[in-house]
Amino acid sequence: MWPAAKLKRFRVNLLRWFGEQRRDLPWRRTKDPYAIWVSEIMLQQTRVAAAIPYFERFLARFPNCQALAAAGEEEVLRHWAGLGYYYRARNMQKAAQLICELGQFPPAYDAILKLPGVGDYTAAAVASIAFNLPHATVDGNVVRVVSRLFASNGDRKRVVEIAGKLLDRQQPGDFNQGMMELGATLCLPKNPHCLLCPVAKMCRARGLGAQDEFPAQKVKPKNKEIERALFWIERRGKVLAWQRPTDARLMPGFWELPEKEHLPDTTPTRELGAFRHGITVNNYRIKVWRAAAPAQFGKCQWLTISELARLPLSTIFKKAVNVLSESVGD
Repeated sequence: MWPAAKLKRFRVNLLRWFGEQRRDLPWRRTKDPYAIWVSEIMLQQTRVAAAIPYFERFLARFPNCQALAAAGEEEVLRHWAGLGYYYRARNMQKAAQLICELGQFPPAYDAILKLPGVGDYTAAAVASIAFNLPHATVDGNVVRVVSRLFASNGDRKRVVEIAGKLLDRQQPGDFNQGMMELGATLCLPKNPHCLLCPVAKMCRARGLGAQDEFPAQKVKPKNKEIERALFWIERRGKVLAWQRPTDARLMPGFWELPEKEHLPDTTPTRELGAFRHGITVNNYRIKVWRAAAPAQFGKCQWLTISELARLPLSTIFKKAVNVLSESVGD
C-alpha cells in the first residue's frame, strides 16, 4: 500500500476532480436514503443513462417507502417494466414493507445489508452516501480503477481490501462516488482517457504503458442467434396472452404473447412484423404472426387491447405492440 503522503494526495486529487466534474444525476441531488437506495437497486444491472427516466418515474409514483409498500405488486412491476431482472422490484417492495415496520430507513450498514435484495455493494453505497458511514463500494468500475492503479490482476478479494484502505473516511460518500465516476467516465475498459485522469501520475499500469492490460479480460461466451415466433390473436378488441406465475424466477406476473408451445394447435396465417431482442448472450430474431383463435386457450386469457398500457407487459410484448403500431401507421 502507498505511504500516507501519497494516499492523502490521491484522496485530495480524486475528491477535487469529482467536485468539479461530477455528472448531474437526479439521485445525487438528495440525501434521502430511500431515493439513493432505489437508484442503487436500479443501477445494479442498468446503465446510468437508461436508469434516469425510470428513476424519475418510479419516484414520482412511489416517493417513499410507505407508497411502495402499500402499492399492488402488479403496479410496481409495471413501473419497473423495461429494466429487467424483475426480482429486484419484488425484493424492493418486500424491503419497503420491512422498513415501514422498522419505522425508518435503517441508518447502519449491517441493518441495510439485511434488507431483501441488498448485497455488500448496495449496503456500502447507501450507508456512505446517505449516512456518511465509512464503507467502501466495489463495483466493476472500482475493480478496474484499483487494478490499474496497482497493476494487479483484479482479484475481487484483494480489490475490496485495497478499496477499504484507499477510502477517505471523512468523506466516504463523495469518495465512493468519485471512484465509480472515474471508472465510468475516464478509466474506461477500452481506450481510457489517461491524459484527463486526476490520479494518472499515481497509476502503476499507466506508468508501465499497460493500462489496457488491466484488469485481465475474461473470455466472453459467444452470442447465440435464436428465432422465435409470437402469435397475435385478436378478437373484438382483445388479444390473447398468458401471464407468468407470480413465483416465477424471471419476470413474475408479467404478460407475454403466446408461442407454439402455449398453443400447439394454432397455425400462423400472416406475418405482421419482426424485431430483434437481446438477453445476455442470446440474440433473438422475433416474428409476430397473425393467427386464428384456437378451440383451447390453455393458460392464455383475453386482454383488452386498449388497457394493455396499464398491465405489466414484458419488453418483448411491448416491442411486438410497437411493431404492429408501425405497420398500421404505414
